Amino acid sequence: MGMFITHYIKGTQWTHPRTGRKKIVDGDLPSGWERCVSDDGKVLFVDHTNRTTTYTDPRLAFATEYRDMSQPVRQRFDGSSTALAVLYGRDLRDKVALVTGANTGIGYETARSLALHGCSVVLACRDIEKTEEAIRRIKCEKEGVNCRALKLDLSSLHSVQEAVEEFKKSFKSLDILILNAGVLGIPYQLTNDGYETTFQVNHLSQFYLTLLLEHSIQKAANPRIVIVSSESHRFSTIRNLEDIQQSRLSPPANKYWAMGAYNDSKLCNVMFAQELAHRWPTVSVFSCHPGNLVSSSLSRYWWLFKVLFILGRPFTKSLQQAASTSIFCATALELDGVTGGYFNNCYRCSPSSASLNRSLSLRLWDLSQEMIINVTDMAWNQDCVKD
Repeated sequence: MGMFITHYIKGTQWTHPRTGRKKIVDGDLPSGWERCVSDDGKVLFVDHTNRTTTYTDPRLAFATEYRDMSQPVRQRFDGSSTALAVLYGRDLRDKVALVTGANTGIGYETARSLALHGCSVVLACRDIEKTEEAIRRIKCEKEGVNCRALKLDLSSLHSVQEAVEEFKKSFKSLDILILNAGVLGIPYQLTNDGYETTFQVNHLSQFYLTLLLEHSIQKAANPRIVIVSSESHRFSTIRNLEDIQQSRLSPPANKYWAMGAYNDSKLCNVMFAQELAHRWPTVSVFSCHPGNLVSSSLSRYWWLFKVLFILGRPFTKSLQQAASTSIFCATALELDGVTGGYFNNCYRCSPSSASLNRSLSLRLWDLSQEMIINVTDMAWNQDCVKD
C-alpha cells in the first residue's frame, strides 16, 4: 500500500490527501527488480537491469486506488493505453498463451507484449513463414523469449483439429486463449467445408478450436479466454431465432453482403463469449472491441476498406493501443473470478441487447456444433471408405 508524507506536520498517512483513497500495491515486482532491507532496516528496491537503487516501490507506477480494501473506484487504463503499459511490471513466466492471427497487426502486438513479459506464446497462424519471421522480430527485442509457431488455417476444420493435436504434444495446459484472427470485406466464397468464409474464419473454426482445447484450458489454474469482437456487432441484423438459422449464416451468393457478414460474425463472437461463460464457470471468458479502423491487415481484401482505413489512420489507435484491451482482459488481476464481460478501451461496457439474448446464444451454440459435426462426420466416413 502506498504511503503519503505530510512534511508540514511531519506525519504520514495511508490515504490520498485530496481524494481520501488508498493506493494498493500488489503483484510481482517488475522483471529484474529485487526488494532488499538495508542494515538500518530501510526497505530498498534494486533494479539489477539498470544497476540503480531506490526507496520507491516501482509497483506504485501501476497501482490501483481503492476507497476500501475490496472495491476499485477508477479505471486504470483507457483508449490511449498500450498493451505494454497494461503489462508493466507483470511476470508471466508461468503462463502459456495461444493467440490466433498473431503474425501481423493487433495479434502480433498482443503476442509480442505477452512474450516480452515472459509468457510462453504460441502464434497460431495460416502462413508459417510469416509467423516465423514475426517470432524472429520478437526475439530480436529481448533475449530468452519463448515463442513458437503453430500452423492453423481457420478456413479448414481439419486444420483446427491438427493444430490442437500439435499443441497438446508440447503443452499440458493453456492459461490464456486469445481468439484474435478475423477477415473483413472478402468476396463471397465457401470454404472447403462448404461454409461461408467470413462466418467460418471469424466464428465457427475458433468456436471449434476452443472446444477442442477445453481439457487443456480447464487444467490451468486461472484460465482466461478472450474473443476479439467489434463494435460492429451492434449493426448485425440478427434479432431472432429465424435469423440465426444456417441459411442466414451461410447465405446464397445473391444475398451476401461483405459488411453484413462481418457484422453478423462479430455478434456471434459476443454471443459465443456469453454462452461459454455460462457453460464453463471456472474459466474467465471475455469479448472485446480493439478499436475502430485500426491500421492493420484486416482491410486487405477490398480497396474501399483500404481507403477508409488510410483516411482514418491519424484518428485511430496504434496497434499497441488496439492490443491493450485484449491484454487487459487476458491478464488484469482485478478480473480474477470475473467472467462474461464485454470490454472496450480496457473498460467493461454493455454489448448489444441481441448479444445478451440467451435463446439466440443457445441456438448459435447448437447450430455451430451441428455444422462441425456435419463436416467431421463426413471426413470420418470418407476415411472409412478409403480404408
